[in-house]
Amino acid sequence: MNQLSDRINNLSTSATLAMAAKARELRTEGKDVIGLSLGEPDFNTPDFIKDAAKQAIEDNYNSYTPVDGYVELKQAIITKFKRDNQLDYKLPQIVVSTGAKQALANLAMVMLNKGDEVILPCPYWVSYADMVKLADGVPVEVTTTIENDFKMTAQQLEDAITPKTKMIWYSSPCNPSGSVYSKDELRALADVLQKHPNIFVISDEIYEHINYKGGHFSMAQFSDMYDRTVVVNGVSKAFAMTGWRIGYIGGPDWIARACNKMQGQVTSGANCIAQRAVITALNESPEKVKFMIDEFKERRALILNLLSDIPGFNSNEPEGAFYVFPDVSYYFGKTIKGKTINNASDFSMLLLEEALVATVAGDAFGNPNCIRISYAASQEQIKEALSRIKNILA
Repeated sequence: MNQLSDRINNLSTSATLAMAAKARELRTEGKDVIGLSLGEPDFNTPDFIKDAAKQAIEDNYNSYTPVDGYVELKQAIITKFKRDNQLDYKLPQIVVSTGAKQALANLAMVMLNKGDEVILPCPYWVSYADMVKLADGVPVEVTTTIENDFKMTAQQLEDAITPKTKMIWYSSPCNPSGSVYSKDELRALADVLQKHPNIFVISDEIYEHINYKGGHFSMAQFSDMYDRTVVVNGVSKAFAMTGWRIGYIGGPDWIARACNKMQGQVTSGANCIAQRAVITALNESPEKVKFMIDEFKERRALILNLLSDIPGFNSNEPEGAFYVFPDVSYYFGKTIKGKTINNASDFSMLLLEEALVATVAGDAFGNPNCIRISYAASQEQIKEALSRIKNILA
């Protein structure tokens, strides 16, 4: 007899984590699986950050931290926002969390009431929709096209707004498509929002520095959107610190206070050693980690070139992050290796079981025709993975 709550029974399992678990399972059976499913840089955390963590241990940082983060870290975040984004925040507007994922979950819980609608341009990061549902909100998906670089237009936003619309959540650079909203594109969306003053924006900027076109822009930089935008960021991607679990927000102080209150009842403050290390990370120039971005750019060129050699993969050129999100609907209805491909999930499972390459089906991101392939892997692994895929589909 299932005595679990409806809440957990109705919650989807994270598709990216589920695929990673399946890949690990096959590896334990001795299979040589190449993992292109997780959004995790394959670099080590830079030494200057690790040295700061060691120093924090030597300095006996081992006590509970303030719920919203060490003051010195919040000051480093304020400096980073000013330096990189021309955004002015004060201490009460910053909250440090156990990863950007917790920051997003906090925002859903403190902002949404039952039935509130949240507009999600598709494709979106896997956890957005379920976070909204957990908070009794209603995800409203706005389908974008590969021809428009998977970006929502002002007209699409206008058409999606109803009297119940409370928020818009989006990421730029986008996980999974790698799309980057330009200043002009964000201005067009902001102009629509000026007609709807009760709608708030969550701008997920975790991939900010992994940007190949240069000139990252944030919705919060518009003076008429500053008080209605919460910027979510962290150190997982640009600094190769996924396991350190530090994320943060900058936004209106009344929202920050609410997140602080929520976090105080759920986890309290984030890890003390990780926080001290992140102070050092954020106080350094982004140039310090540019070597990783340069390598990702080379890998992007490599994987796009290899994909262009495989029939049936229709991909845009991502301008940021480290993913490609090709449309693979060409293969739907076909039978490969005795398996009928009905959708992206079938296709992704075929690649895992037959080519031993782990990807993620696009259904989880709100686009059932695509798969997400991460190129946060070595060039040798990318070449081998794409060679296997090409052979399986030949």
